[in-house]
Amino acid sequence: MAADAEALATRGLALVANRGLGPGATVTLYESWAGEPPTPALLDALRAHGIRVLLPITLPDLDLDWFDAADPERRPLGLDAVARTDLALVPGLAVDTGGTRMGQGGGCYDKAIPRLRPGTEVVVLLHPGEYGHAPLPREPHDALVDGVLTAEGYTAIRR
Repeated sequence: MAADAEALATRGLALVANRGLGPGATVTLYESWAGEPPTPALLDALRAHGIRVLLPITLPDLDLDWFDAADPERRPLGLDAVARTDLALVPGLAVDTGGTRMGQGGGCYDKAIPRLRPGTEVVVLLHPGEYGHAPLPREPHDALVDGVLTAEGYTAIRR
């Protein structure tokens, strides 16, 4: 597990660098749960490279507010804080080659992704093997994603 965490952090930093993002850039991330690709090492690596990281706060209506990972008090920045994001790293259970993302079913990110600045890349962090060719069910409200990042590397989908 520690090797996966370090590999994901290395791949995540490479993705950020390949996008020309450096100190002062803003990236969304999330605090991983058991069973998800581990994000703590990636969070630490991004912050160590001067990247501002926004983390989500799930609201009662399943929308997402955001806080700065550097803020120990986790003060909410507002739903639209993601509009200032340069790259969105989001969770998922699976992604297909059309960019359909399967999440936990609450629609949190389907609400948040449209608030991103047009052209902001959305990349789902997955375990190897969770990106597949079989089409996933897609609803009209589902926000499509641009790529997948695993401990093994990055796969572009829609760019």
